[in-house]
Amino acid sequence: MKKVAIVDISRWKRAKIKPFFPNESVYFLSHQSDLVEAFEKIVIWGRKEFNRIETFAKKKHIPIYRMEDGFIRSVSLGVDFSQPYSLIIDKRGIYFDATQESDLEYILSTYNFDESLLERAEKIRQYLVENKLSKYNIYDNRPIEIDNKAYARTILVIGQVEGDASLIYGADNMKNLELLQSVKRDNLNSYIIYKPHPDVLTGKREGNIVESRALNYCHQIEKEVGIDALLSLVDEVHTMTSLVGFEALLRGKNVVCYGMPFYAGWGLTIDKLKIERRTRKLKLLELVAGTYILYPKYIDPKTLQLCEIERVLEVLSKEKELYHNSLLYRVKIKIKNFLTIKYYAVLRHILKD
Repeated sequence: MKKVAIVDISRWKRAKIKPFFPNESVYFLSHQSDLVEAFEKIVIWGRKEFNRIETFAKKKHIPIYRMEDGFIRSVSLGVDFSQPYSLIIDKRGIYFDATQESDLEYILSTYNFDESLLERAEKIRQYLVENKLSKYNIYDNRPIEIDNKAYARTILVIGQVEGDASLIYGADNMKNLELLQSVKRDNLNSYIIYKPHPDVLTGKREGNIVESRALNYCHQIEKEVGIDALLSLVDEVHTMTSLVGFEALLRGKNVVCYGMPFYAGWGLTIDKLKIERRTRKLKLLELVAGTYILYPKYIDPKTLQLCEIERVLEVLSKEKELYHNSLLYRVKIKIKNFLTIKYYAVLRHILKD
């Protein structure tokens, strides 16, 4: 079996990652470990840089792969220690790094999408939309009231985790406040809704904007609500690099990108920045096929065996329904109504959800 070194992965992730390498011998190493030539592949999470290991690998002609959560992950957040149902394992780069070509960009630039694959992509798109599935699926799609009758358009602005690699390598490390200010400045006759990132709301990641300040640039802030409930109300989504922009495309919404996410540059979005490499014009279903079918790896949530996306969607939709109808979910919502973000973050850390 091929020996694979996975570098600097936290202990809680190790058992959850192993099912994605069923026919390989996996070794988890510290970035300070002395590597041996026996390894035939080195895997590093995201865009972490380990110069000594990368230099060693280049000298010994050992390929380096980049790994990251896939686009359909779970019913909870990555910071909640939940099992991911999909992973990206990329030999060229990683999808959120616009400074170099990734396997996904290569697929989207070169693949010959046949009719059977596009038919499959359309069924997946329909299933995602009809079942209101997103990356994390943690919030219920409760009804939302907005008073937008006096405005020409309604815009959803998506907050992200500041300092995240997708912003560093895909949006010049833009900040949430900068995004909000830009949207407000250019859309004075639009009703603007701002949605902070769920990881930021827990207090575990950077990017919070003081509510009183954010309301200078938007009309409404929506926190603990499913993304589908918001997308159903708006005409446009404005984002730096968030996956929500892609999910909005699936639902026929206009999307304005202030950074360079993987779904920008193909003629489907309004782009503030350009990626000269991306010259092909794609149809939406081609983007769906490349992103959901061809690029990630999936495991069956029940058996932890490799599978296709359709199996993950089937199980995930049932898990989501059970989760949102559970006593645990209702209790968590009540707790959050009484506790500040700071103390709720401490509680979640203790309970690990």
